[in-house]
Amino acid sequence: MKGVLVLENGRRFPGLLAGGEGMKAGEVVFHTGMTGYQEILTDPSYAGQIVVMTYPLIGNYGLNAQDAEAKRPWLAGFVTGEACSLPNHYLQEKTLHEYLAHHEVPLLTDVDTRALVRVIREHGSLKGYIVPVEAATEEPDFSALPRDLVKKVSTPISYSFSAEGEYHVVLLDFGAKENIARSLTTAGCRVTVMPATSTAEQVRAMRPDGIMLSNGPGDPLDCADLLPTVKELAEEFPTFGICLGHQLLALAFGARTEKMRFGHRGSNHPVRDLQSDKIWITSQNHGYTVADAGLPDDLIVTHRNVNDGSVEGLKHRDLAVFSVQFHPEACPGPQDAQVLFEDFLSLMKERKGQHLVTTTV
Repeated sequence: MKGVLVLENGRRFPGLLAGGEGMKAGEVVFHTGMTGYQEILTDPSYAGQIVVMTYPLIGNYGLNAQDAEAKRPWLAGFVTGEACSLPNHYLQEKTLHEYLAHHEVPLLTDVDTRALVRVIREHGSLKGYIVPVEAATEEPDFSALPRDLVKKVSTPISYSFSAEGEYHVVLLDFGAKENIARSLTTAGCRVTVMPATSTAEQVRAMRPDGIMLSNGPGDPLDCADLLPTVKELAEEFPTFGICLGHQLLALAFGARTEKMRFGHRGSNHPVRDLQSDKIWITSQNHGYTVADAGLPDDLIVTHRNVNDGSVEGLKHRDLAVFSVQFHPEACPGPQDAQVLFEDFLSLMKERKGQHLVTTTV
């Protein structure tokens, strides 16, 4: 059927609608990746957002079970220039249309995505809604969009992702991509995934060697109630934060965050490692950033975005704590930053050695 994406500023972008029925509203954002649409669809960080793909043809290799980052998509809608209905790949199990229809996520195709992205770049991220053309006269209530997205996407119960490994990592799930846990497992860790609302006492009872703070959706300030736990754990255990986890660590130690004009979402964002002066090409998905102004003295900037100079990495001056705004686990994207998992292992090894010495003495 014919459908339309209506932006809050009144701009309309018509197309062909499949998938979810009724009005689906959310923040409209764009992703510049050429591939990896399944990982994008299943990334919980996109919860409540309508994702526009800038690459013109999406869906040509279908979807399969092994490339999903979560058991279901959390996004509010998916917009493309073209969507392939006859994909061809040896792992393919479903088409893009079949997958989104099964999960009742609206797919709007045949959209002028170049014009749409120009509007977002000019005005910043805008709220919008996808509806059938005949229902486009309805007025959405954007104030009703949920803000407690982390608690919505986080696992409700703790579970063991991998039971073998020299180091035990507790992964606090703020909306974690599965490849974070897979990357930790590959690096030689056993991983326990715990809900975002877990207390420090509950985490401590797991006797971890390190804490991983995952990616996740929404404004980090919506998670203000979690900051005391984040700080308490970071002061006790080696801690590694990714994306939202990076922002929460910064907030917990006194930094500020701010909303970006249209964020970083893509698989080819250049980041400078200020310690080695090397450039990494990274996968990113975030609409907020840690503010330069007012950074506390005990937080040191380790990485910066080459394009806009924004903060992309931090480490604590005295604690075994570091974080990055980008995704070292990639999926989709390059693997330039995989070395950060090795750095995390080194911190856990060093700290574990200190504990052994203390015990012996």
